[in-house]
Amino acid sequence: MKLVTYLKDDHLQLALLVNGNLYDTDSLHPDLPNSMSMFLNYWDDVIPVVKAAEQRIKDGLGRSSLATPYAGTQILAPVPHPTSCRDGYAFRQHVAAARRNRKVDMIPEFDQYPIFYFTNHNSIQGPGEVVCMPDHFKKLDFELEAAIVICKPGRNIVAAEADEYIGGLMIMNDISARTLQMEEMLLNLGPAKGKDFATAVGPMLVTLDELEEFEVPCKENHTGKAWNLNMKCWVNGVQVSDGNVADMDWTFAEIIERCSYGVHVMPGDIIGSGTVGTGCFLELNGTGKLNNPDYTEQWLQDGDVVEMEIDGLGKLTNTFVRDESDFSILDLKKM
Repeated sequence: MKLVTYLKDDHLQLALLVNGNLYDTDSLHPDLPNSMSMFLNYWDDVIPVVKAAEQRIKDGLGRSSLATPYAGTQILAPVPHPTSCRDGYAFRQHVAAARRNRKVDMIPEFDQYPIFYFTNHNSIQGPGEVVCMPDHFKKLDFELEAAIVICKPGRNIVAAEADEYIGGLMIMNDISARTLQMEEMLLNLGPAKGKDFATAVGPMLVTLDELEEFEVPCKENHTGKAWNLNMKCWVNGVQVSDGNVADMDWTFAEIIERCSYGVHVMPGDIIGSGTVGTGCFLELNGTGKLNNPDYTEQWLQDGDVVEMEIDGLGKLTNTFVRDESDFSILDLKKM
């Protein structure tokens, strides 16, 4: 199934996407909630109901009067108000390239355990404009990722059972203000202000049954599902990134295992994969300069359009625009 949250009569509406049309969940069956939050909290109860409704639509038995064309609708983040948002560090290619570009050895701990950080779950947004402050535009970067959404509560979840807690996958752009990020991480804390202003996800949440045909074995000596899903990113129509979800060294199941150790993960928690290899300007600029000292760095500018596409998960498009305010926290530094 493909689940979408969109703006309807000035309120958030959860819908099922079938053949280019949106079907409001609460119009398909009176027992179905109209918000993603409630849907996730009652996941095991509502999934059979909405699957049956989807099959009726595909069989031509659904009422066409319930359909709203997907095209032209204001699509929001599939999970507009997540309970938390973590971001992992699962692609060895990205980590190794970034360290090579800084002329430091690959850190051996990467292969020992998966890590993650918390970002601002109140700054989640979907497709559309991303408003950035002046300091954000100092080395503003995209990061091409996949993300999962937790669909039932759990604690101390082992990796062998963790896939059962995944409601679905979606595209994630872990937007990064690199100057702010690097400044604060000199103090060995963060990332914080370099990340907390915006994270884009969407345009839909795709359940795992929809992705069964893409399943492949995970990396050797790892546990959990993996999917052969091509990942691409374009900036102003020029392709800059090319990867695959199957390139994840740490699986989402293993990341959930670590996330849930001693704490509860909850329905509505978002967990990102981390950046795929070639999936950000920080890595691309570093590789370019390593190969050519005269390489010109590229960063996102006011008005730039970033399009991310992952097989089966749709395309996430964002335009970056400058806030009207000229306030700068970088200018507040004491010398």
